[in-house]
Amino acid sequence: MISEFKEYAKKLGYQQWTAIQKAVYTPLISGENVVGIAPTGSGKTVAFTLPLLERLRGSQGLGLIVIEPSAELAMQTQKTLLEWGKLIGLTVQGVVGGANLGRQIDRLKDHPNVLVGTTGRLMNLLELDKLKLETVQAIVIDEADNLLSEETLDPIRTLVDRAPDEVQLGFFSATQNDSLRHVNRWFNQKMTTIDVTSIDDTRGKVRHGQLEVSNRKKEQMLLRFLHLDDFKALVFFNQVSTLQKVSGFLIHRHVRETAKLTSEQNQTSRQNALRDFRKGKVRLLLTTDVAARGIDIPKLPAVINFDLPRDEKTYTHRVGRTGRMHQAGLVINMGDDHDLRRIKQLVRDQFDLSPIYFNGNQLSDTKPVQTDHPDETSYIQESSDRKPVEAHKQPRQPHQEPLAHSNKHHKKRKHLKRKGMRHKRKAKG
Repeated sequence: MISEFKEYAKKLGYQQWTAIQKAVYTPLISGENVVGIAPTGSGKTVAFTLPLLERLRGSQGLGLIVIEPSAELAMQTQKTLLEWGKLIGLTVQGVVGGANLGRQIDRLKDHPNVLVGTTGRLMNLLELDKLKLETVQAIVIDEADNLLSEETLDPIRTLVDRAPDEVQLGFFSATQNDSLRHVNRWFNQKMTTIDVTSIDDTRGKVRHGQLEVSNRKKEQMLLRFLHLDDFKALVFFNQVSTLQKVSGFLIHRHVRETAKLTSEQNQTSRQNALRDFRKGKVRLLLTTDVAARGIDIPKLPAVINFDLPRDEKTYTHRVGRTGRMHQAGLVINMGDDHDLRRIKQLVRDQFDLSPIYFNGNQLSDTKPVQTDHPDETSYIQESSDRKPVEAHKQPRQPHQEPLAHSNKHHKKRKHLKRKGMRHKRKAKG
């Protein structure tokens, strides 16, 4: 490794390289095509950044393209590449959807050495003949298990076909799938697969809890997490429609410590939500798998599965947001008894799930003593500056007819008055 990178790594406090960083360095700097599999948060971005930038040192024009599944992840990766690239005089540009296309085209005239972008915007530039690939030495497909799907596989293959025949390819992912196992068929290249999942030691201790709650009470249960000290979490939903409904519920109750992160928002709104979440202004960030893919939140305490994931791959990506780089983490799976049994069965080969409870305003391993009000919403406490939730209202008692002998405090009934009038008319006649 070049001295500039060694010195900067020491300055950043790197004590040792992670398993994926050590494993792919030599193959990548030697020009091999690599499929790199490593857990989320194990340093995959730095793993491909250092050897590929080192190969580019002193080169002219565009030499490296990194493809990301979202604008947020592209900007995150761009920041890392720029941080290391400037040490050796390399320039980096980001091209993502939602940003001004004309401005991006103008900046391409400066001939950046590295381009980080989303598939759609890269294809826009290619179709407009504004992106020239003649000098490209390497292409990295990050979050490859996601990007090699039906929707984006063909555009990526088109981009690779337009590059020189000897272009080096790198595919990086937290999980293995059929597309990655047979990636050589899609790109007609010999691949070296490096999977360090079994030897990676970057994960901190992460507890996977099961919080039993009925589906109709999940919204109110979220309020309880805001009473935990120093707590914040990514809250995952399967559908944007459910996320919007829950967001509306929280807004209606004047809760200001939550925000949304969805693919439907514009780029500025998503950036603001992430910034406020990283700073702690927002403590519950409601999101989906698509919107949160690959996002790095340093020292994130917890992940909440409001909707339980449908497969093990999705579960792995979600829980990988917490417990990074030796930090402790917590995963809270919410659902009824049937849902929790299903998710435990789904991930039992990889994760150990155990019951978790709310005991007052604390999370506990011990089931709380049953009270006169066993409904979980009876535990919810609101801060003094918020309106009490409806769960605190006393239930309306069913209507009861007064007893016959207890009507002295009530107005005379109309039929009694009419009876008296009939009696009077009869007597007069």
